[in-house]
Amino acid sequence: MPQIIPTAEPFFFPGKGANPKTGCLVTHGFTGAPKEMRWLGEYLNRQGYTVCGIRLNGHATKPEDMIRSRWQDWLLSVEDGYNLLRSCTDQVFLLGLSMGGVLSLTFASRFQAGSENAGRRVRGVVAMSTPYALPDDPRLRYTKLVSWFIPYMPKGKGAPGEGWFDQEAWKQHVAYPKNPVRAVAELNELLGVMRESLPQIKVPALLIHSRNDDYVIRDSMEKIHAALGSTDKHMLWVEGGGHVITEEPTRERVFKAAADFIKRVASA
Repeated sequence: MPQIIPTAEPFFFPGKGANPKTGCLVTHGFTGAPKEMRWLGEYLNRQGYTVCGIRLNGHATKPEDMIRSRWQDWLLSVEDGYNLLRSCTDQVFLLGLSMGGVLSLTFASRFQAGSENAGRRVRGVVAMSTPYALPDDPRLRYTKLVSWFIPYMPKGKGAPGEGWFDQEAWKQHVAYPKNPVRAVAELNELLGVMRESLPQIKVPALLIHSRNDDYVIRDSMEKIHAALGSTDKHMLWVEGGGHVITEEPTRERVFKAAADFIKRVASA
């Protein structure tokens, strides 16, 4: 009996035409699933790129699985996908949404020129809707303890799908309906690792964020941009969509910006 939620499976699209040796690793967000990156993956594949959409450990099955996951497991899922792509491409770009962006940036700092993995370096990063930190809350320091008594917490105060601009897109979206509290503690630790890693990242980076995103702290993109060690780094604001900009009405502009970035950097 399958364990993965139907339509939320990982995916792999072989490249074609002039760009099959350029790989794109697309990574979904916290409590999300590969499905939220599938439209982006299909778009990039139409440009000829080889695309791998991974499923992070503990995701797209049942929330109890995520409670057992640690941030190192999520980063290892990214490394698995990266090595799969490296086996059939010459260069790999990382594209991540929300926590997927956090993981992509963190991973890039470890697989780039000048590191022990320089021979398998990341070529560039696109981080979308990526948080710099969680909202300041004194309860965060006790999250691991609290998780023993309160395993889950609501995702927000509003009704499900309230922050979405495209309700049809929300209806097909796959994600856990609640946040595992233990996983929130892991996300908080991962964000600390990312912040420490940002100055070490030297590869080109594109940051994309929606002005209508009420899920992530508003100045996250600017803080990430300021801390990045790369000299080739750019920010792009989009409007008319919420946090999941890969499925909202913002997606076409996001997809084109990502493809243009990859084309420019890959040919440099």
